[in-house]
Amino acid sequence: MALSTILGYPRIGQGRELKAALESFWKGKSQESDLLQTASALRALHWKLQQETGIDAVPANDFSLYDQVLDTSAHFGVVPARYQWNGAPVDLATYFAIARGAQHSGIDVPASDMTKWFDTNYHYIVPEFAADQQFKISSNKPVDEFNAAKEAGIKARPVLIGPLTYLLLGKKQGGKNLDLLDRLLPAYVESLQKLEQAGAEWVQLDEPALVLDLDDSTRAAYAKAYAQLRQAAKLKLFVTSYFGALGGNTDTALKLPVDALHIDLVRSKDQLDDILAKAPPNLILSLGVVDGRNIWCNDLEQSLALLERAAAKIGKDRIWVSASCSLLHTPYDLDLETKLDPELKGWMAFAKQKLQEIVILTKGLNQGRTAIADALAVSAKAAAARKSSTRIHDSAVKERLKKQPLAEAGRKTGFDARRKLQQARLHLPLYPTTTIGSFPQTSEVRQRRADVKGKRITDADYDTFLKTQVKSAITFQEEIGIDVLVHGEFERNDMVEYFGEQLSGFAFTKNGWVQSYGSRCVKPPVIFGDVSRPRPMTVYWSHYAQSLTDKPVKGMLTGPVTILQWSFVRDDQPRSVTTHQIALALQDEVLDLERAGIRIIQIDEPAFREGLPLRRANWNEYLQWASRGFRLSYTGVKDDTQIHTHMCYSEFNDIFDSIKELDADVISIETSRSQMELLDAFTGAKYPNEIGPGVYDIHSPRVPSQEEMVALLDKATQRLDAWQIWVNPDCGLKTRDWPETKAALEKMVAAARAMRAKQPQRQAV
Repeated sequence: MALSTILGYPRIGQGRELKAALESFWKGKSQESDLLQTASALRALHWKLQQETGIDAVPANDFSLYDQVLDTSAHFGVVPARYQWNGAPVDLATYFAIARGAQHSGIDVPASDMTKWFDTNYHYIVPEFAADQQFKISSNKPVDEFNAAKEAGIKARPVLIGPLTYLLLGKKQGGKNLDLLDRLLPAYVESLQKLEQAGAEWVQLDEPALVLDLDDSTRAAYAKAYAQLRQAAKLKLFVTSYFGALGGNTDTALKLPVDALHIDLVRSKDQLDDILAKAPPNLILSLGVVDGRNIWCNDLEQSLALLERAAAKIGKDRIWVSASCSLLHTPYDLDLETKLDPELKGWMAFAKQKLQEIVILTKGLNQGRTAIADALAVSAKAAAARKSSTRIHDSAVKERLKKQPLAEAGRKTGFDARRKLQQARLHLPLYPTTTIGSFPQTSEVRQRRADVKGKRITDADYDTFLKTQVKSAITFQEEIGIDVLVHGEFERNDMVEYFGEQLSGFAFTKNGWVQSYGSRCVKPPVIFGDVSRPRPMTVYWSHYAQSLTDKPVKGMLTGPVTILQWSFVRDDQPRSVTTHQIALALQDEVLDLERAGIRIIQIDEPAFREGLPLRRANWNEYLQWASRGFRLSYTGVKDDTQIHTHMCYSEFNDIFDSIKELDADVISIETSRSQMELLDAFTGAKYPNEIGPGVYDIHSPRVPSQEEMVALLDKATQRLDAWQIWVNPDCGLKTRDWPETKAALEKMVAAARAMRAKQPQRQAV
């Protein structure tokens, strides 16, 4: 008989209980024991839910207080020297210092790098491997959570990140990461043996790196690693791949001496036949037929057909029915959406509902289609209703896009000429200072937003409140000497949701939260139909802010690719088409901002790199339509209007040529955690436009010194011309508190002035 399973489950809880517990602990309002008790209760609740739904094989150790990659580093004692770890079991103070930095009691250490988990909006803490890195078991978390599940009456399957993926995700001082494999494997062996001694029968080893372009030496390393693990451990080994097809790594994966292999049939159902033909006779195949990355109902008929095809080839006993990847990337429970439009709700499934879909499909495979006939009928009806719904299609939007000469999107005047016009209009100093956009969203700001939504205050009262916030922010920026101001975005709940709420073709949930990193949760909009802009979205607040000052105030927009990437996107048309529809809506906004007297407009694209396909063969197609989408969003602006964009936590080497093709006048990027290393991508091929390399990390509560920022700017001047450099934080300041924000920005302005003192005259344009 086929079995049902999942690879992982959301951690945050239906009411974001984990977020609340983490932030309370970080602020010193609760004890470590309180945080651990909340985590324990959530784990138990999620295990019980899976068991009661009918999931046959439940994972454990898929839960994390911050990030599963950081958990792996703590488990194997990968703690950079700056944290002064004494070699004892890694405690929470050290764990969170790696994730967030620390600044207290004479301690002042920055956080480790953070970047995107493959092509998702989930962030992980990058492991830092020393040249002589040693590995030892320094956390008992996998065994502890397996035992906790056992005590709850569930014999769970422990989850670990596989050794190759873990090494490939890190960065090493000198040499190649895989040079450390021989040192790492004994620690993995010890970990598996401890799980075996605790009574585990299976262990899940996540190896999503198997869907990347791997060279022969890495494939050989896979074979070597798993041969050693197989020889040393009696546990049954379950290796998972996800986020794409195995492709050229198919033979490598199928030859691993493991007992089960997971493949993603949502991203790549075409790989099934090849894998069925080549699979060893005793290998169990876990088939990911339910989408772990999106919120649309499963097409049960289509998924069951795939499962039946597999069963006809290898038999039901060798099949596990699963989601494509961990359900970490989906919201918790659709049942909580009591106000969502019933028709739209009928097209959706969140994590809890996806468990039910997996169980239904498993039952259908084992007992035949008649056993799930009612579910198949409901699924077919929902699919047909969605396909034919008039709410999805807007002929005016389709016609407008059809008439766009996409190849001509952007500006025809070159940057050098534009720069002269912009400097004549803006009169900016050398090393101009700015921020990325948002200022702290205090509890008062959030409460007033809730009050106006709940009709406890009037729209006029809310407008007056927001104007006091904007005016205060403008005054503060002027007082400390920032050159290009922002209005603070106090009216915005989220950089994507805010725009989606004002665009046609979007829907919104009340509790559709997903984890982005640590305690940071986002509530992605749902793009279900054609996109257009019924009315201006940001002009009112940008114009008001500009009326308060003679300094330029940036108009702030989220770019088309990021709106796409950070939404749950319709799957009935190419993503490129949806992106270009969004770009045309933003173009209307950009031109309205320009007409309102806004001289600088920032179109943020932090997710531009995130959208890059995992396989290089697919890059060109994506980069072409994504770049055109960005340029389309500002097509028609005047040459003396300065266009900015912002990107963060990206490997810019991969997309450098496309970043140039965006042709933004200024790009701001995250560089502080990497100590300006990310600028190397912009210097090797000489980036022609202006750059704002972030000089301090806003994801950490620590306030860097002026000297630290000057040192980073000095590093920037070794890579860039002085006239190119802007001075700004790494990212928006929405999640920070005002005291640390003010202290950090005052030091940032002082650092810029110190740099100007070294080069007092702005170079001629």
